[in-house]
Amino acid sequence: MTYPTTLLPQLIEAVANAIDENAEAVAALDQAIGDGDHVINLQRGLAALLAQREELGLLTWSAAWQKMGMTLMSTVGGASGSLLGTLLLTMAKAAADQTLDLQGFAGVFAQGVEAMKRRGKSEAGEKTMLDVLVPVAVYLQSDACTAAEVLTGVQAVAIAGVESTRAMLATKGRAAFLAERSIGHIDAGAKSCQLMICAISAVLSAAPA
Repeated sequence: MTYPTTLLPQLIEAVANAIDENAEAVAALDQAIGDGDHVINLQRGLAALLAQREELGLLTWSAAWQKMGMTLMSTVGGASGSLLGTLLLTMAKAAADQTLDLQGFAGVFAQGVEAMKRRGKSEAGEKTMLDVLVPVAVYLQSDACTAAEVLTGVQAVAIAGVESTRAMLATKGRAAFLAERSIGHIDAGAKSCQLMICAISAVLSAAPA
């Protein structure tokens, strides 16, 4: 299972569309327990990536992730820009000179998620985007079946990760100040990550491997 970077323009467009189509719902989640600006910040970063999408499609995965990570760090405000940028920059470094089949990508993605954990001084279970990204990383490193099954399975894992945040007590960010009142709400960062993962998976499922 290997995919060319020529898919990047389509992948970026799919992610941007998924966030735009769900912007109101994600903003409502963020307004309930967060700062309320998560979607606006993310859309600004995705707009910058859309402007670069054709150029990115000509690069290697490592070079593309490097450029994307730097772009998100400079355009997305708040913690999200730093964390997502860290994910991509770490993946870029880990992917250098690697063949990115399923196993290779799983290892690269796991390294990116671990870097995010260190950057945010956070773990899964604290009502953040890690509650989607950590289970996805674990799933990708498990015994894989066919590519189609993996891409379907990763969507289910991401959706389950989002739902798991509802019952969690927030211990990071503004939501942490709400203490027990944060329980019963889905985390906006986790939701946006789930939307992006599902959008990427849908594009890859329809693409020739």
